[in-house]
Amino acid sequence: MLATPSNVIRLDYSAREQFKPFHKRTQRWASIVAHRRAGKTVACIMDLIDDAMRIGQVKQLEHGRYAYVAPFLAQAKEVAWEYLKRFAEPILANKNESELWCELTNGSRIRIHGADNPDRLRGGYLDGVILDEYADMRPGVWGEVIRPMLADRSGSAVFIGTPRGRNEFWQVCERAKASDDWFYAMLRASETGILSESELDAARADMTPEQFAQEFECSFEAAIIGAYYGQLIAECESEGRILTLDYDEHAPLHTAWDLGVGDATAIWFFQIVGGDIHIVDAYQANGMAVQHYADIIKSRPFSLDAEGKRTGTDFVPHDALQRSYTASGPDGKARQRLEVMLECGMSPRVVPSHRIEDGISAVRQSLPRCRFDTERCADGLEALRQYRTEYDERAKVFKNTPRHDWTSHYADAMRYLAVAWQEVAKPKERPKPVHVFEAQPDGSVRSNLTVHELIKRNAKLRKERER
Repeated sequence: MLATPSNVIRLDYSAREQFKPFHKRTQRWASIVAHRRAGKTVACIMDLIDDAMRIGQVKQLEHGRYAYVAPFLAQAKEVAWEYLKRFAEPILANKNESELWCELTNGSRIRIHGADNPDRLRGGYLDGVILDEYADMRPGVWGEVIRPMLADRSGSAVFIGTPRGRNEFWQVCERAKASDDWFYAMLRASETGILSESELDAARADMTPEQFAQEFECSFEAAIIGAYYGQLIAECESEGRILTLDYDEHAPLHTAWDLGVGDATAIWFFQIVGGDIHIVDAYQANGMAVQHYADIIKSRPFSLDAEGKRTGTDFVPHDALQRSYTASGPDGKARQRLEVMLECGMSPRVVPSHRIEDGISAVRQSLPRCRFDTERCADGLEALRQYRTEYDERAKVFKNTPRHDWTSHYADAMRYLAVAWQEVAKPKERPKPVHVFEAQPDGSVRSNLTVHELIKRNAKLRKERER
């Protein structure tokens, strides 16, 4: 029910007892840890609608802007879009099915977003936002994108979800529990009474203890289900190998890349010191050209020698040989990113092709030799903690393939690092040319061209085409 100065508007919603304190809160910030099927998404959508209709009388503001954000746009649409249209129907002035927004009769607008494309959020302001399943989002989305959008109109934020280990959502919840400026609620299935005991018993019989503890009892202590590296990262932490780690001026600074086209590109910065892998930095961006990443690398300490040349090697996957418009030349034609990397002063080397499972094994063998800088590698470490396999709910088994989400880019870059690091750890010898593999018409693979030869050949072919 919405109250306006002149009338009362009744919506098709009756709040569950467990969410009534949330609707009555006065705090600007809120965090809710809730078991599956508790109704948190419905409650939060209704809270956005209520705030959006009251903004004029509560804040004396017009043109309210609100957002519901889930880890993926497709997920957000499936989970929240129908709820938003249904509950806002009596006060709906307009809606856009392709852009996923509803405009209310007072001019406020609520839009559905996915955290997989945070740049879609940039450029505007927000009076309120719901971050659903925050544990599955890339950590930087809040601080880099959403929080600044709330600043000029004192917008509010609600973080909701189920646990995924002690990640950034856990940190938000710990902060909420300790602060009077936050509303905090923990809704465990054993305590809410929303689901029957028989249903919980059936779920308990069908799930592992860890799954049940995480999904229904809201346990942050349960291991992340299907995580590849969670235990190894925990060992890094307990053994003091996640610390303040300085760059070593006597060791070359190498990088390992996961290249994305219209997607995120992730880079690990590492040095080999005394036979150990010192991972001193991590960087990720979305949809940027090769030159951007080259500039980032050159800005790091000891990445260039006194003559301005790269001190280390830039390890890249085979897709660096593909043509990309993000690596286009002055003529606007797509070019190999490897070519552009060389022209930008990088020292690229293609990592040997390998199966994903072999790369994961290489990471597991390498992590005990790794030391990480706790601050500069924070997002990358969180990605490694959460990187996990897909779970087949129907067959009740883990799949053989990793789940593709925001963690994948850092995890893939770590695979390339793990496959490549021993090469730079060897005693120095005369550099060997980097070989490029090309598929031939007969199906065979040709590997007798070096990168420099390939670039020279491609330049010759371009000139011939331009004649």
